[in-house]
Amino acid sequence: MPLDEAKREKIITELARSYNMEIETVANYIANSVWLDGIRAKHIKDALAADVQEELGHAQQLANRIKVLDGKVPGSQALKMEQSSLQPPKSSTDVVSVIKGVIEAEEGAIAQYHKLIRLCGDDDPVTQDLCITLMGDEEEHRRMFKGFLREVEQSH
Repeated sequence: MPLDEAKREKIITELARSYNMEIETVANYIANSVWLDGIRAKHIKDALAADVQEELGHAQQLANRIKVLDGKVPGSQALKMEQSSLQPPKSSTDVVSVIKGVIEAEEGAIAQYHKLIRLCGDDDPVTQDLCITLMGDEEEHRRMFKGFLREVEQSH
C-alpha cells in the first residue's frame, strides 16, 4: 500500500534532517582529522579520516532514498549546521574534546535514525531498513570512540 502524502512528507523531512547531519559530520570529521596533532591524535585522526567515507556513503544513501520518495535533496544553502561540540578545538592536541564531540554527534545520529525507524513503522519498510542499517553503523562508531575516550582518560 502506498504511503499517504502526509506520512511521506514527514519521512522526507526527517530523511533530509539525517542527510544534513551526515554532511555536517563529514565536514567536521575532515576538519578534525587534519587539525589534530600529537602522539595520542594518530589513531583518532585515522579513525576520523576512515569514517569520512562511511558518513559520506550514508549521506548518499539518504539522498537517494529522498529522491525515490519524490523529495528534493537539500543543497548546501538549505543545510543548517548545528554540531558545536564537534568544531575543531583551540588546541590541536585536545583530542578529548574531539572524541567527546564525535560521541555526541553519533548519539544524535542514532537518536535521529531511531526516530525515523519509529516514524516509518509498517508504512515504509524500505526506509526503515535503511535507517536500521545506518543506525547500526553509527552505534559502531560510537562504541569505537567511547573506547578511545576510556583509553585517554586512563592515561591521565
